Amino acid sequence: MSTSPQPPAYDIYDDRTESGWRIDGYPRTFTRTPDSPRVARALTLTELTGPFGLHRRLRVDTADLSRVRPDGQRAQGQLIVVRGRVCDEDGAPIAGALVEMWQANASGRYAHEYDEKSLAPLDPNFIASGRFVADAEGRFSFTTVKPGAYPVPDSGHWWRPPHIHFSVFGPSWMARLVTQMFFPSDPLNPADRILASIPDPAARDRAVARSVPTTEGRDDALVFEHDFVLRGHRRTPEL
Repeated sequence: MSTSPQPPAYDIYDDRTESGWRIDGYPRTFTRTPDSPRVARALTLTELTGPFGLHRRLRVDTADLSRVRPDGQRAQGQLIVVRGRVCDEDGAPIAGALVEMWQANASGRYAHEYDEKSLAPLDPNFIASGRFVADAEGRFSFTTVKPGAYPVPDSGHWWRPPHIHFSVFGPSWMARLVTQMFFPSDPLNPADRILASIPDPAARDRAVARSVPTTEGRDDALVFEHDFVLRGHRRTPEL
């Protein structure tokens, strides 16, 4: 008895709304991208439904990355708050979604061994990554410092603009979005080869945060809002 292949659970992403797999002038995108086409394979029940309770299996961090201790010295740079929602195509919240983030410090350096060649200084008072759980309305919020721009090694002298990396987990390991958030009106945004590799201008705009008027934010920090839409025509681009 023959069986038909299992259809995909969701529509395949439109390439026009996603960043390119290989970016000219960014050597690592060539070494990390397979030469052979992807192989279609039906997902198993385990991949579609579990594991549950990722926030209990993975460490959830403090929402203030601007200092190592609550009473410690604050990291250098512009203090900012990033807040938003995780939702589906209809705006319904994804309650309990696990939101991970990592970024460079205010000098444009990552606290990672792969960035050890950078001449920019590390900041001992800065926490470079975090993990948060969205509430019942799909909302999340954390305090950090605005990351600095940095040159891409061996790239032909182009720079990455300030940006924050995000990974959003849904109810299973396979329900994951990896993307980046950019800051509005940054002069380096139009020249960023990763952001520019998204063919659809509307999709590129969805990767840029919204600036909240200073009259509506905190007295000591600039506030940016950025939502993650996991499905539908308004979905957040993968970056």
